[in-house]
Amino acid sequence: MNPLSLFRRVAIAEAITWALLLIGMFLKYVTHTTELGVRVFGMAHGVVFIAYCLVTLLVGVDQRWTRGRVLLGLACAVPPFMTVWFDRYAERRGALDTSWRLVTTEPAGPVERLAARQLRHPLRGALAGVVAVVALTGGVALLVGPPGS
Repeated sequence: MNPLSLFRRVAIAEAITWALLLIGMFLKYVTHTTELGVRVFGMAHGVVFIAYCLVTLLVGVDQRWTRGRVLLGLACAVPPFMTVWFDRYAERRGALDTSWRLVTTEPAGPVERLAARQLRHPLRGALAGVVAVVALTGGVALLVGPPGS
């Protein structure tokens, strides 16, 4: 999987989970029919939100995005559906390549070395990503607490 396809898939997944969460919120707060949508889709959105943030950081390091572009990509995870806009914006500006730079280029600095290590060993990198998403989701869930608390 290349930076463009990975980023696009996660950006679209983040937008889809936003839509599902908004539907769940409509059912809970407008129709007062069920809280299930918020519980299920809220957790799904939280997991994908964190995955999107981690992928944004990884792609940003690999593609040598400016800090401003990385921060814009991260900020676009907050308003609904903006991750899809940012994906299109980054592609139009040539910021999403179809190959990983750090797979073939020597990393410069500790952050690039960490990213290169994950990219050069894709299975290990994917496992590290899953572990990071689970750990961060669990940590955020513990800090925030259950819905409605």
